Amino acid sequence: MTRGKALPKDVIDRWPEVFGEITLNVVPLRYLHSVTITFKNKKIWEIELEKDLNEGSWDNFERQMKEIVLEYEDTIENVDFKLDTNRIKKDVTKHTNKFLNNKKLK
Repeated sequence: MTRGKALPKDVIDRWPEVFGEITLNVVPLRYLHSVTITFKNKKIWEIELEKDLNEGSWDNFERQMKEIVLEYEDTIENVDFKLDTNRIKKDVTKHTNKFLNNKKLK
């Protein structure tokens, strides 16, 4: 069994009662805010993502990220994925409210 990774403190601080208990194994691409690539020479590339990408755009983004990593893998020091915590909070709240208001549960 693989162990997930805890979220960064700045993410947990936004909604501690929920994010504090989450361990990451996989994050849907639609919750990414940006990707920061740090190279061994300390050069930094920050790739910001649009909020409303369609499915084809996400496929394209994933393909481009794979190409970047393969092309520059010997010079990359770190790849950091920043989450859109506001979007996560909005979606979790929406789906939780929908679930709690389900008449079948009452």
